Formats: sequence, C-alpha cells, structure tokens
Amino acid sequence: MVLLLIGLGVSLYALPEAVRMLSKASGEKAEIVVDLEAIIGPMPTPWRNLAQGGEEAGNMLDNVVGETKALRPEYIRLDHIYDMYEVVSQDGGGLRYDWSRLDETVRSILEAGAKPFLALSYMPPAISKGDIIDQPRNWGDWEELVKATIEHYSGRGGLNIDGVYYEVWNEPDLFGGWKVYGEKNYLNLYAAAARGAARAGNVNSFKLGGPATTALYKNWVDQFLDYVVENNLRLDFYSWHRYSRDLEQYEKDVAEIDAWLESHPEKIDLELIVSEWGHDSENDSGYDNGFGAIHTIAASRVMMGRVNRAFVFEIKDGPGVEQYWGRWGLLTHEKNGEVAKKPRYNALVYLNTLGDERVSLDGEGSWVKGIAARKEGVYQVLLVNYDPRGSHNELVPITFDNLPGGEFVYKRSDWGGGVKTVSVATTSAQWKTEEPMRPNSAMVLTLEF
Repeated sequence: MVLLLIGLGVSLYALPEAVRMLSKASGEKAEIVVDLEAIIGPMPTPWRNLAQGGEEAGNMLDNVVGETKALRPEYIRLDHIYDMYEVVSQDGGGLRYDWSRLDETVRSILEAGAKPFLALSYMPPAISKGDIIDQPRNWGDWEELVKATIEHYSGRGGLNIDGVYYEVWNEPDLFGGWKVYGEKNYLNLYAAAARGAARAGNVNSFKLGGPATTALYKNWVDQFLDYVVENNLRLDFYSWHRYSRDLEQYEKDVAEIDAWLESHPEKIDLELIVSEWGHDSENDSGYDNGFGAIHTIAASRVMMGRVNRAFVFEIKDGPGVEQYWGRWGLLTHEKNGEVAKKPRYNALVYLNTLGDERVSLDGEGSWVKGIAARKEGVYQVLLVNYDPRGSHNELVPITFDNLPGGEFVYKRSDWGGGVKTVSVATTSAQWKTEEPMRPNSAMVLTLEF
C-alpha cells in the first residue's frame, strides 16, 4: 500500500509537467497569411530598449558607445546608481551629492542616441540603516535623494533631459526581501520616493514607477495599485522582470496583468514595462551562442504591442575569467581581449532591418512566429522557429494576399547567412509558397515589386 501511494504521489506530481510537454509536442503549426494592403500602424520596437547592470564601478558604456548606438536604442536602463557611483555622502549632518561619476555614464547613454531609465537603487551607505538593500535610517533622507536626483537629471538647471524614467528600486523582492506589507514594506519606499518626486521643481517631463520585481506577482499588483490610488501617489508605469525560455510565460504575463488591471480602473491605462528580460536569470551558455539570439527574436515578437517597453539585459558583460563565460551581455568585456559582438547583438541588428510600417500577418503557430513590415515600398516578413528543446522542424505555408503587382522578386535571407532569390510573375492577386525551417532558426522574406 505504501509503495502504491508513493507511486501515485509521484505520478500526480509529474502530471502537470507531462501535460505541458505533451501540449508543446502537439502544438499548432503555422499557416502564415500576409495581407499586403493592410498597413496596421507603426512598427512596435520593444527591442530598442537596453539595460546595463551593475557589473563594476564606473562607466561601463564608455568604450562601447558606437556599438550601442548602432542598435538604435530609445532608452537605456541603469541600476546600482546610488551605491556604485558614490552619489551621496553625509556633510555635517546633511546630505552632499556628487553626480560626476554617474553623469559620465548618463552622457554615454545620450551619446548612444538614447535617454536614461534610472532604477533608483540601492540605498546609499550614507543613509542606510545597514547595507545597501536595507531601509534608510530616516525616510526624509530617501525622499530628499529622489528629489535631488530628478532635479539633477530632469531639471532645467541640471542636465535638462526630457522624458527620463525613474524606477523605484530593482528587484525589491530579491534585493532586500521587501514585501507589500509588514515592517520592511516596499509601499513605504515608494511613497517616500513619490513625495520626493512631487517636490522636484523646475523640471522637464519625466515618468515615475516600479516595482521592478523579479517576476509578475498578483499580490504586488493589487496591493501596490490600491495603495497608490488610496494615497493619491503618482504612478506612471508598472514594471517587472521576466527570465524564461518559455514564450508562453511572456504572453501569460501580459494577459494576467491586463485582467488584474480591470480591478483597478483608475490605472487601466498604466504603462507596462518589462525592465529586464532574457532566457535565464543565471549565467548560461545560450547568452554566448545562437540559442540566445533566436530567443531574443522570438520573445521580442510576442511582446510587440503587448508592453510599452522591454529592456534587453544587458549591454556588456562584467569582467570574467575568460571572454565568453555565459554572462548576459550583448557584448563581451574588454578584460580578455577586444570587445566582441555576440549573436544576441546581431539578433537586434536583424530586427532593426524591419521597416517602420507594420503589415497584417495572421496564422502564427506554437513554434513559428512572424512579423510583417513595409520598408520603402519593399514588403518584409520575418519568421522565427523557436523551440527551447531544439527539435522542431516545420514546413511553413505562406500566403500573400492583395499583391500590388503581377511581377516581383522574392528573396529569402536566413539568420546566420544564406540567400535565395527567385523572380515571380503571376496574374493573380494572391501568391502562395512554402518555406522549410530548422529548429531555432529565423529568416526574412522580401517581396520587391
């Protein structure tokens, strides 16, 4: 009987995972349909937001401004801005600020063509009760620090930058064990930051939000939003992080927060931001090879139009014992040779080849996702076949409706190299083809009339 119960327990425990894998194995294949007449608006580009973690003190971007600028970033996120840049000290019982080190990195962000997205973290030793993830000794000091930060970067008498984002903390549920209740309460941290932001004077427009949790949690959403509404606090965006190989998790996040926001009608139009993302929160070899690149393309597709911004983590590796060590960077560190572009870097370049006009595309499947665009009169279709198990091949049927002419050049350009070009002549307004796709591959199809 004991053995029977143990066996039954193991079977029941394994069932959800087995069902999920079976669902994956029997997923839907794609049948892509592109309507060339249907321009559905500007192209969402979540991949043009980048992040740099606190890998080392000083300006990590200084020697990669050119490589970063080539990715056409809109915003670059920084964390560790207070503890790693030595911003705050005590001076005769008051606070003294030295922005010079942080300014160097912010100027590199501006030189790269982006604007700063500053994660207000961590607690400076000069005002902390204990270490850098602790509460301040005096909440008024934290409030003053946030006020001073906004006045320096957004202030017309400071760096005078318009449109800066300020995110209160970084992964509070992990770094500091903050909760949305109890003695070490993130709501207190946010409230003091919001008071400081409200007092900032002579400033350009900026945005304030948080909480940048390690994932999306319903209790954080509900209690945080209830609190800011009840206390009339400013909240311009809600942010979280997502590290997962499973594309369905990215889609689930957005579906869930959309549903949860229905219970908070005052914040139904809140800006949604994934302020860090990748396929693994730990070091992983995929960050150095093609797997990470294909994941980047596929995850970018599923977040398009679903979140306002999604920050690829991160721009450059920290210094490791060798050039490639599974770190999250798009670029290697200069410690072990010249800075090198990893496949994920080139994946962002690949995405940036798409035009600024989005064209209607239907019929995506469980593995094959697609984006259609128009660029200077040329139609483009990016297809990506992502399978974290690396085993799914697919022959993808593709239909082009409402051809604007009867003759065109059709080209297939594969991620990683390889081009096929054919000339097509037809009297129909519709043309069909099929394209084979290997596991974890991508291609861009173009039609030039």
